[in-house]
Amino acid sequence: MKAHDGMYIDGAWRPAAGADTIDVVNPVDEQVIGRVPAGTAQDVDIAVRAARAAFPGWAATPPAERADRLAALRDVLVARKDEIAETVTAELGSPLPFSQMVHAGVPIAVAGSYAELAATYVFEEKVGNSTVYQEPVGVVGAITPWNYPLHQIVAKVAPALAAGCTVVLKPAEDTPLTAQLFAEAVAEAGVPAGVFNLVTGLGPVAGQALAEHPDVDLVSFTGSTAVGKRIGATAGAAVKRVALELGGKSANVVLPSADLAKAVNVGVANVMSNSGQTCSAWTRMLVHTARYDEAVELAAAAAAKYGDRIGPVVNAKQQARVRSYIEKGVAEGARLVEGGPESPREQGYFVSPTVFADVTPDMTIAQEEIFGPVLSIIRYEDEEDAVRIANGTVYGLAGAVWAGDEAEAVAFARRLDTGQVDINGGRFNPLAPFGGYKQSGVGRELGSHGLSEYLQTKSLQF
Repeated sequence: MKAHDGMYIDGAWRPAAGADTIDVVNPVDEQVIGRVPAGTAQDVDIAVRAARAAFPGWAATPPAERADRLAALRDVLVARKDEIAETVTAELGSPLPFSQMVHAGVPIAVAGSYAELAATYVFEEKVGNSTVYQEPVGVVGAITPWNYPLHQIVAKVAPALAAGCTVVLKPAEDTPLTAQLFAEAVAEAGVPAGVFNLVTGLGPVAGQALAEHPDVDLVSFTGSTAVGKRIGATAGAAVKRVALELGGKSANVVLPSADLAKAVNVGVANVMSNSGQTCSAWTRMLVHTARYDEAVELAAAAAAKYGDRIGPVVNAKQQARVRSYIEKGVAEGARLVEGGPESPREQGYFVSPTVFADVTPDMTIAQEEIFGPVLSIIRYEDEEDAVRIANGTVYGLAGAVWAGDEAEAVAFARRLDTGQVDINGGRFNPLAPFGGYKQSGVGRELGSHGLSEYLQTKSLQF
């Protein structure tokens, strides 16, 4: 697609307040593929005003009509899925088949799920002598990351619109073309002017202005825990609602009874998909000491097969960050069994698929979010030891448990301090809530739990 040189505000593409722009770079060949406006606080203010003006009308729109607009949006995304995949591949570097299946396919499923929920959700119920209403919160400021650029947008915008809220979106500066494509889809779907607005720009400028704006009722942010803390503090000072989906350091626990080969191969695939740039990736594999050496050998072989099959990380800064973590792992005594800090290509922001063995729970690579294709394999002695290690970080976003018996895996999963756990390779469910314990965030996305984030409760007593 061709980049727009304006902001999508109040149903039209409008010139930005300033002249500064942001280069969009293809991480495969490091070439500039487009430029978008670098929004300012003035752009954000204009967008928020448009969203505020549109709110009463959209909030009063019957849920069935809101569902129709979301269904139309889903249909536009289906019709443009090839363009979506190509755009994500161009600005994120994701291999095209993965972009087609995940980056385009998952948002279509999520948009469809909210079209159905908007039509069936109970926004009004009788409770004794009271009538309880679920009403839209108001104007939503949505700030999204680059790792799943369209999915992260749809996971916020679709439930907000289903609830009757209006939205101002500030997408990641690395992947703004996908956001512009989404704005085109919103317009094509017939969503009324001002209900959805897009401001591209830098996080410390446009993102901060959106989080601080006094006429934004809820800030929904996905990104690092450090930035999430600042947004939470800003919102708290204004007694403003927040939904925060933050960092992760997920444990993949392989119990002694598990199919080891399957658990390891699926676990490595999980870490390597999207070049490791997934907040819920199972970056710590916990294996019983009796099967540890075999697991290490299987993991090294599985990672080696990825070689040229994974794309780059998003930019030079991220590449340097991931490589520095690999170097720190070596320096702290972890055993490198596959990959390493050296870039596998002369051009592009590539990182070698990397596997560490002999990782101890206190090492940096076992505690901090790396956000790259790096797996740490940790030994445990018994189930109590495994629980302690799995829960032994500040994060609690996701995880996995493998066992020969499903009930055994479920019993272990119930002991994990984390928001979502896959049992023996459980499949993605767009209706299941996603979100974290501890410093992995506040609130939930997807399904009815994601919709409720954008609602507030009113009761009338009779």
